[in-house]
Amino acid sequence: METYGAEFLGTFWLVLGGCGSAVLAAAFPELGIGLLGVSLAFGLTVVTMAYAVGHISGGHFNPAVSVGLWAAGRFQAGQLLPYIAAQVLGGLAAGGVLYLIASGKAGFELSAGFASNGYGAHSPGGYSLAAAALSEVVMTAFFLLIIIGATSPRAPAGFAPLAIGLALTLIHLISIPVTNTSVNPARSTGVALYVGDWAVSQLWLFWVAPIAGALLGALAYRLIGRTDD
Repeated sequence: METYGAEFLGTFWLVLGGCGSAVLAAAFPELGIGLLGVSLAFGLTVVTMAYAVGHISGGHFNPAVSVGLWAAGRFQAGQLLPYIAAQVLGGLAAGGVLYLIASGKAGFELSAGFASNGYGAHSPGGYSLAAAALSEVVMTAFFLLIIIGATSPRAPAGFAPLAIGLALTLIHLISIPVTNTSVNPARSTGVALYVGDWAVSQLWLFWVAPIAGALLGALAYRLIGRTDD
């Protein structure tokens, strides 16, 4: 149970910290943190929780990461569903806490997006479904490649959380305008279910594309890495 609790708490912190920065602080009058701040917030959630609980559960905090690590031979298939359940529940719990905080301000409306991921009319930059799908697949593929490589026994010890957190920061710097950046189905689900409507109808993409990308990333590492990783 400790591993599932760690995944719940890690995903909770990722969604609360990352999406919370977007909802509460990104456009705060005059001193808003903007896209750079939101990108850093997502990366910092991973760095902090990877160091805090990564030694308990492996620090996935993301269904796509769990699937990718399984495909890379780093994770047991029997643990996939419990891990994913813990991650999604952690995301939903964080979304609920964020909603309670955000709704305490006059004028708050879920229809503004609540940091949900989207494409077409709901893409921050108006990007198409095809562009959004490609972005999510490629970003998640490289995220998995970095995770698998950074956690290899041959990689410098102790630096994996930094590399992974910086990778997530870079991914957000690139792709927030395209989809609001998912690369994590639990992060997308954690806010989309509160928005409902378009956010739920488009949620399928932010499960399919990150998982497809994770599988590609695992395959890529298998082509360049060694089996003893």
